[in-house]
Amino acid sequence: MDKQNTLGSKVSFEGVGLHSGTSAKVEVSSLPVNSGIVFERKDIASAPFKASLGAVLKSEKFLRRTCIGTEAAYIQTVEHLMAALYLSGIDNAKVDVWGEEIPGMDGSAKKFFDDFVAAGIVEQDAPRKYIYVKEPLFIETGTRFIMALPSDSLRISYTLQYDNPIIGTSCFTAAVNRGASNASLDKIYEARTFCLEEEAKRLLESGMGKGSNYDNTLVVSNSGVVKNKLRCDNEFAKHKVLDLIGDLYLAGSVKASIIAVKSGHTATIQLLGKIMSTQETVPEGKVLQVEDIMKILPHRHPFLLVDRITHLEKGKKATGIKGVTMNEHFFQGHFPGRPVMPGVLIVEAMAQVAGVVMLSCDEHRGKLAFFMAINNAKFRKPVVPGDQLRFEVEVIKARSKTGIVAGKAFVADDVVAEGELMFAFVE
Repeated sequence: MDKQNTLGSKVSFEGVGLHSGTSAKVEVSSLPVNSGIVFERKDIASAPFKASLGAVLKSEKFLRRTCIGTEAAYIQTVEHLMAALYLSGIDNAKVDVWGEEIPGMDGSAKKFFDDFVAAGIVEQDAPRKYIYVKEPLFIETGTRFIMALPSDSLRISYTLQYDNPIIGTSCFTAAVNRGASNASLDKIYEARTFCLEEEAKRLLESGMGKGSNYDNTLVVSNSGVVKNKLRCDNEFAKHKVLDLIGDLYLAGSVKASIIAVKSGHTATIQLLGKIMSTQETVPEGKVLQVEDIMKILPHRHPFLLVDRITHLEKGKKATGIKGVTMNEHFFQGHFPGRPVMPGVLIVEAMAQVAGVVMLSCDEHRGKLAFFMAINNAKFRKPVVPGDQLRFEVEVIKARSKTGIVAGKAFVADDVVAEGELMFAFVE
């Protein structure tokens, strides 16, 4: 059985962000088992957050890279670092960042990977957790698509197609194995980011690539790579695979056969949303159904707004599901001509998932959790009949009498609502 790993010693990086052009420092250190990859902005007042699908920010400001965090404390271009963590076999690590973007280094994950391996990969006494694809899933937009098929390992096949004689059409396929010795076979981590020469000016005018240069970005003209040379065979397609690995690792260790044609970050994140929506496992090996939830919460029909809990870490985090149907009682009077689920009930459902997390702990079992405050509540998209709501909540602070939980509500991979909820525990 594969075991979880962490870093043997702290590793530091400094450099300039490829897109922001600003300087940044990164320190990566060890964490205990089941911690995951935890990021924190250290240059501003912010709270740590776990790398996850729910942490991904989707905005026109962050095109051609992956950004995670909050609108007030975000970290750009995490995909190369995440790929290096995955390929080197690191499951648990704290990533402290002074700056808004991970340094671009040479445009690949080579520096990150090499330094992680040099620092030592330490095996931990807990099994590695995997995410399995249970059925064929795909995202398609025009001539671009990405799909995931069931597999007992991670395999990626990427087809690249550019109207450029140097890049042209190429395909790279690899069994993506974790660990220093296995990952070094194809040297995916060495492949650097690239753009076409005619794109460079347009990217700069749109606010991207401010820290890019001929050393950290392969600029490709019709006659060759400008002021640089290729490092390895199939470097362009390999870099697309590197980005894909980093994005997938936001959800954890995925086992799937991924087939992609001309796809990018957005499509990968959308596919990841579909993969995660099919995951219905809890650490105890049981999905909590309505009858289980009612043993923890006092709510009953028609005010029990959670159908099942698909993931539960008692006192820490949970994922809950609610299917929204036309038969919901509130649709009879809430915009009956155009049914929309009331935002306050979305928050209430999120709070019920939070209640399961906190009240399932021995310390609070049998208590009631009453609202004290709701902060930073935002409603981003309407929820209508036929939608399936997925709630992801995480305990920020827990004391004997109060608790604070951060929660997000999703439909597919779109955030429809979010907020911080404060509770008082009452006997």
